[in-house]
Amino acid sequence: MTRADPGHAGPPTLAGRLERGLAAIWWAASPGLAGGLLWPLSLVYRLLSRIARLRAGPPAALPVPVIVVGNLVVGGTGKTPIVIALVQALRAAGRHPGVISRGHGRRPAAGSARGTEDGDIVAVTPASTPSEAGDEPLLVARRTGVPVFVGRRRALVAGRLCSRHPEVDVIVSDDGLQHRALPRVAEIVVFDDRGAGNGLLLPAGPLREPLPASLRAGTWVVYSGAQRSTPLPGVHAPRVARRAVALEAWATGAPGGDEPLAALRGRRMTALAGIGAPEQFFAMLEAAGIQIDRLPCRDHADHAQAPWPPGTREVITTEKDAVKLAALPLPGVRVWVVPLDCDLPDTLVREVLRLAPRPQEVTR
Repeated sequence: MTRADPGHAGPPTLAGRLERGLAAIWWAASPGLAGGLLWPLSLVYRLLSRIARLRAGPPAALPVPVIVVGNLVVGGTGKTPIVIALVQALRAAGRHPGVISRGHGRRPAAGSARGTEDGDIVAVTPASTPSEAGDEPLLVARRTGVPVFVGRRRALVAGRLCSRHPEVDVIVSDDGLQHRALPRVAEIVVFDDRGAGNGLLLPAGPLREPLPASLRAGTWVVYSGAQRSTPLPGVHAPRVARRAVALEAWATGAPGGDEPLAALRGRRMTALAGIGAPEQFFAMLEAAGIQIDRLPCRDHADHAQAPWPPGTREVITTEKDAVKLAALPLPGVRVWVVPLDCDLPDTLVREVLRLAPRPQEVTR
């Protein structure tokens, strides 16, 4: 069962209908008539993107190497689990990573210096709120424990992180492939099973930039789904749902809240997913034998109040949703959080480490 509107339990809204209509065009195997009609707007988008890239100028100089993990398409592709896995792999190799992000969906505090050179840079901690940090940076901070900074101008954000945390010797940028003012030694481009959709640029298709014929040196494609979904060569790092954690234990880090996902088999519960591709999350739950009523929400939905209908008793959801639900009073509702993990291939980690040596190793 799927509820009618992304983000709300009531009748479909205009925004919800528009979102579903565009998704049907973007993720079709071919552009079709609707994609063809929107194609002239894609030419305008491409021209504006080129102008923005030229105006950005040369990349800024930073004291540590940067690895960018991002998408060529809009919407969720499993990028955040890849960022978390990469940070964990870097730490396991003895490195001291930090993470930067724009912090999509956050609302800077009133009076913040939005128009100044420093922009609206914020240091994210596990105690930050989603409105301050954005849901994905807050999730990364909670899962990894490394310094995380957010702001619109990522090169400035990276500089601030380095000045506040001189121990950091490598930066992972959560998104930012198209942010050319940010220097990088390596890029990881993430695709899920939807690939490049109909192959067109926004707004006729999901692509932020054209799909390249080949990969630049230092660029890898990671497929977070079950199969290779574009012509580009790449490695597989599928997202895996292994466990469920009670929301209270997940939010506080208290022990004893974990259950193997298989332990919930046969239970009927509401599945909430405010992510770019909620159906993929729902499919994971059903493959684990969990009976669900689907509640898809728009990506980055703020969940200012419980999004499920009255009378709901048990909910299963993503970590991205959990960072917002954790602050809500939810009497009488048991909420399970499902972390999505992935294992990066050793070959990819070794190549990233080779391209992103410690700063002192470069100067020897």
